[in-house]
Amino acid sequence: MQQPDKTYSYNFLFPDGGRKLFCITLDAGAHYRNSSRDIRPEWTRLPHHQCPHCLLTPADVDHCPIAVNLADLVGAFQDTVSYRDCTVSCVTAGRTVTKKTSVQDGLSSIMGIIMATSGCPTLDLLRPMAWFHLPFATVDEALFRSASAYLLRQYFAVQQGERPDFSLDRIKAHYARIERVNHGILERIRHATVRDADRNAIVILNSLAQILGIEVDDSLESLRPLFR
Repeated sequence: MQQPDKTYSYNFLFPDGGRKLFCITLDAGAHYRNSSRDIRPEWTRLPHHQCPHCLLTPADVDHCPIAVNLADLVGAFQDTVSYRDCTVSCVTAGRTVTKKTSVQDGLSSIMGIIMATSGCPTLDLLRPMAWFHLPFATVDEALFRSASAYLLRQYFAVQQGERPDFSLDRIKAHYARIERVNHGILERIRHATVRDADRNAIVILNSLAQILGIEVDDSLESLRPLFR
């Protein structure tokens, strides 16, 4: 059955009464539908701090798809400090999640969706998780969701006659590549921002990727007690 589009509306409310609102719409295949794709500053061009392992070439695209989709968000917060207090609400058709937090935490939650659904071949591994986005996920929640989604992908690989990876042998290599994308996007954003909110949001995402790699090395031991 064809899924309808899904929209996540993120509302930032600041102590001085200021607001910033961002709406993220995913199509039925969990691809980001960017209504601001005409915003393409110089730092979004593909060769500008292009990730060393990038699978895209100028013959494919002129601009980094992640950078293009982040440009509007980065521009809106380029003068904002990461630790500024705010109340962030994520509104979907099914629920509203609200958290008193910092700007960098709210931005990290938004950027996680956008980056996973922008068409980057490396981050496409995370695209199904974006459809079931969990705002402000904790480290444990992110670990559980990441491992579960990866194993479900292996189930569908079997259905398609492919070789599955139920032992998680290949997941660490995947997340090492994801870390390199995070570093590449961070270098792009360094040249586009004055303050650090956008940059620190990427740092948070990268920390989660690093933690998953460490947990895989430890055979996901932190989750094992839940299954006894």
